[in-house]
Amino acid sequence: MAKLKTAYFCQNCGSQYSQWMGQCKNCGQWNTLVEEVVEKTSHKTPPFSKTKQHVINIIEVETSEEPRIKTPSEELNRVLGGGIVLGSVTLIGGEPGIGKSTLLLQLALKMKKKVFYVSGEESASQIKMRADRLTDVQNPNCFLFTETSLEKILHEAKKLEPDFMIIDSIQTLQSQLIESSPGTVSQIRECSNEIIKYAKENNTPVFLVGHITKDGQIAGPKVLEHMVDVVLNFDGDRNHLFRLLRANKNRFGSTSEIGIYEMISQGLKEIKNPSEILITKKFEELSGNSVAVTLEGNRPMLLEIQALVSTAVYGTPQRSSTGFDAKRLNMLLAVLEKRAGFQLGAKDVFLNITGGIKTDDPALDLAVVASILSSNEDIAISEHYCFAGEIGLSGEIRPIAQAEQRISEAEKLGYEKIFISNLNKIPKRKFGIKIEEVSKIEDFHERLF
Repeated sequence: MAKLKTAYFCQNCGSQYSQWMGQCKNCGQWNTLVEEVVEKTSHKTPPFSKTKQHVINIIEVETSEEPRIKTPSEELNRVLGGGIVLGSVTLIGGEPGIGKSTLLLQLALKMKKKVFYVSGEESASQIKMRADRLTDVQNPNCFLFTETSLEKILHEAKKLEPDFMIIDSIQTLQSQLIESSPGTVSQIRECSNEIIKYAKENNTPVFLVGHITKDGQIAGPKVLEHMVDVVLNFDGDRNHLFRLLRANKNRFGSTSEIGIYEMISQGLKEIKNPSEILITKKFEELSGNSVAVTLEGNRPMLLEIQALVSTAVYGTPQRSSTGFDAKRLNMLLAVLEKRAGFQLGAKDVFLNITGGIKTDDPALDLAVVASILSSNEDIAISEHYCFAGEIGLSGEIRPIAQAEQRISEAEKLGYEKIFISNLNKIPKRKFGIKIEEVSKIEDFHERLF
């Protein structure tokens, strides 16, 4: 019997080594190398295209719009750049229980296409129970296959010839050509490579569900994210109802768009106008609350910012933020202390973006500062005011991108005044909302209170 050929793979980055070592030289992680069998059969796999290729000048290449499949979910269409491109492979990852399988099953049930749904984690009866809960109208061309063998899955797919294919999940698949366990680096690399070849050869779009590690990264080799066409991240606070779908990589569109869903008993519901849902209808004015006008891709949204400033009880002041970068919060507090003279060094500061939303838009700075100042002085901000501006290290209010689009959204939702930088140069006669232009934090404080 021939000796099995093995190699050592880093479970963090996927690097391959001929012998074991304590630290991976590529990513620097310790004790991540695992021995795996890599012996494969000697047959050669065919290339993506069956036609012979030749060298061509780039000027002679004829361009055409990629055909797309419109899905029933407008939010998913937005994130993908207008729909699913034929022959594309999309990888979607997220926390356990966040709704990845629910989203794709809803898609399979509502699409008027022949869908091949492969599950290596659930039985057909379990999937059917979930399908009955999600919707009453089901796709008669949705076919289930509960299998983990890659060769059997591709054999059935070639017989069925589906218009759309879903695999849940890539970590459960196992190829007979590799002697290692499912979920290992070599198995994921081999299975994903064969699936991508199938998608390109048959012009069939494929969705892959990927597990994530405790660090929030998709489990398996990093090369998996490089091989696929689109990488989607489905996240959100499990204690809240809202889920955000973001594109970390998209070869066919922008990566700045987001889709917003609400988790209900019937599955995931699309949020058409998130601003109206994320803003609390206040019955009384409270200090520390403000409204920020943010931008995710081309979609303007209004978020409610809450801040609480109190005297530090235990001596060392606490700095805590939910949904906002903690380092940026510390920077804004330092600017308020150094440039504007507000004594916050001995006080606890807690910041929260309501609804479980996380964003890194620098235009939130002005609303964050407004909430902190409001809570510190215990003066409520009018619920008809909103804010959009970035704050620099010298205390200046910096201009923001696409200011007119943000102002239009605030005006549409009935706000009476918006605070922005005086460097944006907005034509005030164009809008019905009052535009308050500010230059520095001191000037902003005087006009706000």
